[in-house]
Amino acid sequence: MDIFLTNTLSGQLEKFEPLNPGCLGLYVCGITPYDSPHLGHARCYVTFDIVRRTFEAAGLEVRHIQNFTDMDDKIIARAVEQNISPKELSERFIGEYFETLDALGVLRAHEYPRVTGHIPQIIEAVQGLIQNNHAYQAANGDVYFSVSRFKGYGKLSKRKTEELIAGARVEVSEHKKDPLDFALWKAEAKPDSSWDSPWGRGRPGWHIECSVMSTQYLGQPFDIHGGGLDLIFPHHENEIAQSEAWRGSAFCRYFMHNGFVTINKEKMSKSLGNFFTLKDIYKKFSPQSVRYYLLTEQYRRPIDFSDAALKEAEAALSRLNEAAELLLFVAQSKLPSSSSSPDKKFLYDQIFESLAQDFHTPGALAALQSWAGEVFDLFKKKKLEPGQAGVSLSDAVRAAKNLLGLEISADGPAHPAEAGELAAQRQSHRQAKEFQKADDLRREIETRFGLLVEDTPYGPRLRSL
Repeated sequence: MDIFLTNTLSGQLEKFEPLNPGCLGLYVCGITPYDSPHLGHARCYVTFDIVRRTFEAAGLEVRHIQNFTDMDDKIIARAVEQNISPKELSERFIGEYFETLDALGVLRAHEYPRVTGHIPQIIEAVQGLIQNNHAYQAANGDVYFSVSRFKGYGKLSKRKTEELIAGARVEVSEHKKDPLDFALWKAEAKPDSSWDSPWGRGRPGWHIECSVMSTQYLGQPFDIHGGGLDLIFPHHENEIAQSEAWRGSAFCRYFMHNGFVTINKEKMSKSLGNFFTLKDIYKKFSPQSVRYYLLTEQYRRPIDFSDAALKEAEAALSRLNEAAELLLFVAQSKLPSSSSSPDKKFLYDQIFESLAQDFHTPGALAALQSWAGEVFDLFKKKKLEPGQAGVSLSDAVRAAKNLLGLEISADGPAHPAEAGELAAQRQSHRQAKEFQKADDLRREIETRFGLLVEDTPYGPRLRSL
């Protein structure tokens, strides 16, 4: 099936066509590890985890690259505050990144290049830009990219240079020839945050790292570049300019950007102090509930954070697991059923079709919940067959896990064996019309094991109170 995505570069929904048949190069901008990963990070990396899973399900061989900006003004400042080296600080938060994102079920990228591991390649790129007159060294030792020399500047953000200067994130410096010029190399003398270069001791500017690392691992051009909406300008705009000026060819064919996480409709950000770390959220909600919540909005739309939204996600996951439990219960019962297989597609196909249309996760979740509803309905009618099309448990587990990264229990609850034996004894008493003995056993099961005995068309079922 064809896969369609919204390309920020064109502003249109486009059918994806890989540069190399059967292959996909995906580069996603990674974190600057100076603090704990937060919900905004989770939104981005769950989004592109879904993108990767969808293309892999379509049969493409995906090469997924995601960087770490492990040298940056914020890292240096935080390291000074804590009286440790920038390397020690970044290593700590890179470790925390993997811990919290692994818990969310985000597949690890194939490579995690770091700025500090690519200094020679970055210096080579800056030299190339100076040589072809797209960059210059300022009096303070910094090297700047000359935006006026690149005629296509603004094609990603769809704004003219005058508009960009007026209210955008432009780094101010009296040493620039133009306000929009941006640093490729920053003069720096501190030994733990600088390297030798043709322009003296210094370190890379923010944007050049991604141009160098993306093209080193994926070539130029490559297929898809991803990140949050806040990276459109200046980061991705600057990446396009310096990459295309450097190599004289197109940088990337498709740009994708996920929407913001908001709090009461206001963008969540560290600068506003209204952000929540994943570690803190996990104290109240499971990572799977967080992942489900993040899939409830299509990736390009904003998603509003609240405890109520996460509680709804938690309940929705519980509903899916209850449907799975019913299928397992029916499969283990020895009573015959009078099933009539519903005329439906397998769930895996339904979910893939939703994701193939610009990664529409709400539609995918709706298909999962429809599956659960079908299970409940057929169970009541005593027409439930665990393997039939439309309600197959193995199909649902495979679809949820492989396509959405959600875990549906394929084992069912582990009730104490003695509780099951008492439930069987109770059923024998009911069949013998010894209802008082049956009631006594029901109360014993509730008191001793905290389990409710539910009488169903398929026999007694144990459930948590």
